[in-house]
Amino acid sequence: MDAKGKPQPIVPPATLAVLGGGQLGRFFVRAAQELGFRVWVLDPDPNAPAGRIADRHLVAPYDDADALAEIARHCAAATTEFENVPAEALRALARAIPVRPGADAVEVCQDRRKEKRFLAANGLPYGPFWVIESADDCAAVPPSAYPAILKTARLGYDGKGQRSVQTSDALLSAWESLGRVPCVLEKRLGLAAELSVVLARGVDGTAEAFPPGENVHRNGILDTTTAPASLPEAIRVHALDVALRLAAALDYVGVLGVEFFYTDDGLLTVNEMAPRPHNSGHHTIDACSVSQFEQQVRALCALPLAPVRTHSLAVMNNLLGDLWFAADGTRREPEWERLLALPGVALHLYGKHEPRPGRKMGHFTVTGSSWEAVRQTVCAARQQLGLPTNGWA
Repeated sequence: MDAKGKPQPIVPPATLAVLGGGQLGRFFVRAAQELGFRVWVLDPDPNAPAGRIADRHLVAPYDDADALAEIARHCAAATTEFENVPAEALRALARAIPVRPGADAVEVCQDRRKEKRFLAANGLPYGPFWVIESADDCAAVPPSAYPAILKTARLGYDGKGQRSVQTSDALLSAWESLGRVPCVLEKRLGLAAELSVVLARGVDGTAEAFPPGENVHRNGILDTTTAPASLPEAIRVHALDVALRLAAALDYVGVLGVEFFYTDDGLLTVNEMAPRPHNSGHHTIDACSVSQFEQQVRALCALPLAPVRTHSLAVMNNLLGDLWFAADGTRREPEWERLLALPGVALHLYGKHEPRPGRKMGHFTVTGSSWEAVRQTVCAARQQLGLPTNGWA
């Protein structure tokens, strides 16, 4: 802090820390190193993708006291690449160095109960929900709640920790199948589209948001993001407004992803929020004047956020580990040379140690100046890789 209490900018060649060594951390490391920073990664996995390119990889649990003390001694600031880093670990670091986003904001995003109550308390749009913590809670849910989806309050992502519930009779058994852990039951809404807003907010409260992207999921995992979203302008503007108000209410500093449902009857509700860069923001690497990861570095370091300008239309396509296996289960490498022969294709592989079905191994983004050209290339690319072309052909 300077004499007026304003956070001092952190500049290269300072050392930054990121808790979490997955692909989001890997992109953060690259963005920070491009700006001249050194980066340490804390992740218990010795093969963590971010750790493989970091200046130092601390292989230890996120709450390891010695590792946290080492970071506090040698790093100028710390951030996180996923929401399930223990909030107490972030608080411990914050007693010595700036941690952005802060533990209080991350803690809200770690628990669906807190998340829903936060939305309600701040007048932000959300769908009908019921907290399930006991058999009595199951019995008290009204018949109007169904069909619904039951989600664990903590740790669920990419469709994990979820059960579809069609009737009240099925709720108790669904809750028991999830281990009787605290859950949130959400009424299943008729959806016209799913969209997300990725934004960056600085220590001074200024914010820069990327245009909303339209998301399509397959088997509970994000498949594609089309950006900018081809939705009515009023909906896009409303989503941006809600996301910015949400970030302000959290007193958030960093990059935040906010997922929305756009219902058949024209309502926009917040589905969930992620206190980190977001899978649906990967297109910003290739289609925007600044990526979500550079903005994360800037926000962490109290540097000015870069103005966001979209210079290309884009479709981001996730690449799951299934592609690395033939129909008979034998291991293979996808034919990347054929993919890279297509115009406007940018390939990003995450350097993960081994492919597994359903595991995010990389993505490719198709950019262009016309939707017709972009869609044709997306269709051709997906055909070459053996991915479904529904909606693209």
